[in-house]
Amino acid sequence: MTDLRTPRLRLHPIDTAEGERIVERRAEAGDDWAEDFPFDGDIFGVRGFLAATAAYGDRRPFGHYRITRTADGKAIGGIGFKGRPDNGRIEVGYGLAPSARGNGYAAEALAALLSLATEHGLSRVVAETTSDNIASQRTLERAGFRHIGTNNDLHRYEALLAAPSQPTQTR
Repeated sequence: MTDLRTPRLRLHPIDTAEGERIVERRAEAGDDWAEDFPFDGDIFGVRGFLAATAAYGDRRPFGHYRITRTADGKAIGGIGFKGRPDNGRIEVGYGLAPSARGNGYAAEALAALLSLATEHGLSRVVAETTSDNIASQRTLERAGFRHIGTNNDLHRYEALLAAPSQPTQTR
C-alpha cells in the first residue's frame, strides 16, 4: 500500500515490525523521529493496531499510519482506523507528539483518512475524545466531524461521507 499525502504530511501505513519498534521506542536506521515521538498516545494506539493485526491479520488500508511532516521528514504522530468497517462505519483515533501540536496537522491527517474511507465506500467515520480535550474536539470539527453526543466523559463525533463519484453514463 502506498503512502497517503497531504500538502504538509505523509501518512505511511505501518506494518507489525514498525509497530513493534514504535511501542518499544526503538528507532532503527531509516526511522527519522521527532525528539518526542513516540509519545504515550502513540504507544497506546499502536498497541491497539498490533492486537488487531494479531487477531484479524493485515487490515490495510484500514490500519494505522505514521504521520511524517514533509518539511523535515520527521515522524510526529500516528493516526488510524480502529477495528474493521461495520455497515459502512469505522472509528478513527489519532495523536501528535507535543512538539507538533497546534499546527493543524491532525485535522489535515484526518481529512486524508476521510478521503480514503470515502474511496472505499464507507458512509460514516466516528471518533471519541474526552470532555477535557478541547483541542481534539476542535480538531475533529475542523476536519468536518460534528458532535453527536456525550457518554459520561466521552464526546462522540461523526463525519458523514459523500458517496464516491460515479462516472456518468453516456447514451
